[in-house]
Amino acid sequence: MTSNEKKRELKIRLARIGDAARLAELSGQLGYPATPAEIRKRMRGIRPAAQHALFVAETKDAGVIGWLHVSKQPLLEVEIRAEVNGLVVAEGHRSLGAGARLLAAAEDWARKHGCKGMSVRSNVVRERAHQFYQRNGYEHYKTQKSFRKPL
Repeated sequence: MTSNEKKRELKIRLARIGDAARLAELSGQLGYPATPAEIRKRMRGIRPAAQHALFVAETKDAGVIGWLHVSKQPLLEVEIRAEVNGLVVAEGHRSLGAGARLLAAAEDWARKHGCKGMSVRSNVVRERAHQFYQRNGYEHYKTQKSFRKPL
């Protein structure tokens, strides 16, 4: 099968609760282990649909091979934008176009929801991801430290 045929068989759709087990598995590949029950709970929490979208990339033979979570970020300091909160494509399916198709779906969603730009944060050690985003028109504009506090 040619790469064009593989791209045509790839389907991008909104995630369903029934996808939770596979999304959990892929979340682990991203470095964020989770159980299917945890993913189901989180999926129910990322509503309303006007604020969040969770897309999956799916093929007939392999099923769900990737996911992307995007959300609207209404901020005081800049015009409304969307942010890619997470993106992963399964090992063995990377660099075949699924990530770019997921990103394009998120960008379309963001435009339809009034966003004026897209942002994504990527760990400094994810060189391959940085190259992916740059190939897809994103520019590195800032380096920062992230802080977290458990509540």
